[in-house]
Amino acid sequence: MSTVRYTDDELLALSGIQHFCFCRRQWALIHVERQWEENLRTAEGHLVHKRVDDPYFTESRGDVVISRAFPLASYTLGLYGVADVVEYIRSENGLSLPGHEGLWTMRPVEYKRGKPKIDERDEVQLCAQAMCLEEMFNVHIGRGDFYYNEIRRRVPLLLSAELRDKVRLLSEEMHVLFRKGVTPPAEVSKKCNLCSLQNVCMPKLTKKNLSVRRYVRNHVKEACIEDV
Repeated sequence: MSTVRYTDDELLALSGIQHFCFCRRQWALIHVERQWEENLRTAEGHLVHKRVDDPYFTESRGDVVISRAFPLASYTLGLYGVADVVEYIRSENGLSLPGHEGLWTMRPVEYKRGKPKIDERDEVQLCAQAMCLEEMFNVHIGRGDFYYNEIRRRVPLLLSAELRDKVRLLSEEMHVLFRKGVTPPAEVSKKCNLCSLQNVCMPKLTKKNLSVRRYVRNHVKEACIEDV
């Protein structure tokens, strides 16, 4: 396990770990080169979070207290960000909560516009949020929840040791690439069609071992065939 402690100036955006897991080039375009383009999916995602992220709104529902837009930081992961929702659940074990009697456990809840993914990009983001809370409050969090807007229901996530290890490895790799200012080459796949940065990335031009001259030659050949 890494014993590195990052400084405030070295912290990277926690939300980037989802981009990094999905595509390292996409992450670098956004977080190293500061490029961004909206598409329908990203716009809908902003609307979902806008409804949730009110840092001045706290509510109680029986044995659950809900805090929104909760600030996060981890100096061992080197990440900072905001949790959509942190729920405090009354428990026999846990921490005290100002203004409330008893003890409470913490659970991060992440809101997503779509539905569960086939990869782990959502899971590593939620796990990183939980690991930030654990470091900040010296607690253990065994579970987080997603709320997927498309299917209108919650999906629980058990925070396994394997998932935590993956978060640590991804965050370490993010820091290495960020320090070096490296944007990895494209790896063309079906997921490129889901990316809002496709026009910026130009994956067919920038993929590994594909020169500009070869790219132009291929497209000229395609154009000639279409004209015949």
